[in-house]
Amino acid sequence: MANAYLVVRIKGQADCPYWATHTMMLLQLDKKYRATILPAKDNTVGMLRKVQHYVSWIELDASLAKELIDKKARKSGYQKITPEDLKTLGFASTDELATALADGKATLSKLKPLKPWFALAPPVHGFKKSTKKLYGQKGVLGANKELDTIVRRMI
Repeated sequence: MANAYLVVRIKGQADCPYWATHTMMLLQLDKKYRATILPAKDNTVGMLRKVQHYVSWIELDASLAKELIDKKARKSGYQKITPEDLKTLGFASTDELATALADGKATLSKLKPLKPWFALAPPVHGFKKSTKKLYGQKGVLGANKELDTIVRRMI
């Protein structure tokens, strides 16, 4: 089983029922193309399965976590994070923070000066598959093994 998941909201807020909006709010996915890193727990997996028609997720590896932190991590005022911010969090470098997030030892919501999400752009050259279908039905939603390449195009 994975230690952490990278979760990306694919669908927007229109025609989204209250229960799905509420669950995505608890997952820190308020807007379309927001991403977050969640530790792998039973309740987290249950929440992901509940909103699988609106989000996509993958098991996180340290290299993708490092890319996200380097390019898209922000603090209040939407400013980029600095090495001094990492030192106040107790990490020597972005590599150390990325491995801690990928191993599930740290969570974005607990790292206080950082925003608990990453704001991504739509993928360059678009989605190659349907955004209305699950991954097993030739779409991108749900547990998606190809999400890492999509996210790298969204950074």
